Amino acid sequence: MNERQVTNTNSNLGKCCETGPLTPLQRREEAFEIRENAAQFQKDLPLPNHPCNGDENLYANKIGNFSKTLPHNGLGEVDINAYNIFIKALTTGNPDIFEAIPLGGVMKLANPQASYAYDLIGPDSHHLTTMIPPTFSSAWRASEMAEDYWSALTRDVPFINYNTNYLTIAAASDLSKFSDFRGPKEDGVVTTQTLFRGNLPGDLIGPYISQFFYKDVPFGNKTIVQRYDSPMAGDDFMVSYDEWLNIQNGGLPNNSITFDCLPRYIRNGRDLGQWVHVDFTYQGMLTACLILLSFGDKALDPRNPYLNSRTQVGFITFGAAQILDFVAKAARIALEAAWYQKFLVQRVLRPEAFGGCVENNLTGATRYPINPELFNSKALPKVFSKYGTYLLPMAYPEGCPTHPAYPAGHATIAGAGATMLKAFFNESFIIPDPVVASADGLSLLPYSGAALTIGGELNKLASNISIGRDLAGVHWRSDSSEGLKLGESVAIQILQDYKNTYNEHFSGFTLTKFDGTTIII
Repeated sequence: MNERQVTNTNSNLGKCCETGPLTPLQRREEAFEIRENAAQFQKDLPLPNHPCNGDENLYANKIGNFSKTLPHNGLGEVDINAYNIFIKALTTGNPDIFEAIPLGGVMKLANPQASYAYDLIGPDSHHLTTMIPPTFSSAWRASEMAEDYWSALTRDVPFINYNTNYLTIAAASDLSKFSDFRGPKEDGVVTTQTLFRGNLPGDLIGPYISQFFYKDVPFGNKTIVQRYDSPMAGDDFMVSYDEWLNIQNGGLPNNSITFDCLPRYIRNGRDLGQWVHVDFTYQGMLTACLILLSFGDKALDPRNPYLNSRTQVGFITFGAAQILDFVAKAARIALEAAWYQKFLVQRVLRPEAFGGCVENNLTGATRYPINPELFNSKALPKVFSKYGTYLLPMAYPEGCPTHPAYPAGHATIAGAGATMLKAFFNESFIIPDPVVASADGLSLLPYSGAALTIGGELNKLASNISIGRDLAGVHWRSDSSEGLKLGESVAIQILQDYKNTYNEHFSGFTLTKFDGTTIII
């Protein structure tokens, strides 16, 4: 057989093997149209406003804004020339100017140029918005700072003992007195049942920690028992002024975390804070997804087109491969949305920096316009009595990350991941054999109480992940609550882009939003 005959034979074989309702040309046009329609949908959405709290223009010394890693004076006030170069880099987007930003130490800014990144699915990061964050001088900000002080003071109190411990009882009573505290309440007051919890449906039901932090995780041919490295009690950092100032300037910490010899289930704020210290981006939602998949078909969303199929099961579509992919896919796009707000819109200071302002005010070095409600908090004298300063005791030696506070990246990822999982699983499915960690975190105890559902426990997991960063001292409550909403918006629009990509008879994704409303995509 000559070369020409071989070529013709191969060509004929290729034509004989073609199967499907569309020719290659038709398929190409259909694929283009789907992508074009998704892009047009995003383009046609109204352009949002991007309001900020105005602190950057209000205070010449930039006390209301993030400036960690830049050089600071002895009061912790940023060098204005360095800050202006930082703003010039953000305004122009010029990579060369970013390289010219003066640093005060060895720590570097965390990826500010991610603020300009584009993506090819879901919403553009610049086309999502958040509400205006608290101002530096507001009663709202004062209440959030008091909550962070109390979080530090109660890090070692087991969640299971919140109802009886004198510190958590005092924290709930104190936070109830703030005029603009926006955490959950019962009958108008903060209680030990609502303390440090989120405002999402399901957050106040059952144990503080979500079942998705306690259940064993099927991981291929291995089962992961969710006991984690636990820092020693009382292991707090940045409570001396020199260390605090060193960290603001981008210096390396002088200390490190000391760990207990035994791994433990997450049983208190310190354990949870450490989990969100070293987790990878979508770790919590990945483990939740693996646990949910182990529950079988009965835990899938009733709209899944394969639940009633006689001949097929889902896999690449409406099965494990797609769900796992979407949880991961949403994480980075959610971070892009958060980074845009963090660097190009808000630039909100971190709680550790605010703690320095409190310290300087109370020692007479400054007269910053901190809302007086904070100085009436019973947390402040307790912090001073224990540490000798009014600085915020941090769970991490290095303090907060080197990017602005608002909104929280962890919260945005958690909001996106929880929303994806609610779209694929049955939110009303009751989680079997619920448990709660013992006070020492060495065992799991049976939980008997109100039923815990997939929807409620996914919401709780998202709140645990976001508020866990607050408990460590690196975020404000508003960073967490608004980050969750931002992540939810990202996930919904990703699902919107994909809704017309399936061959199956599919009536749409159904999920309950964080505000309690049900939507169909």
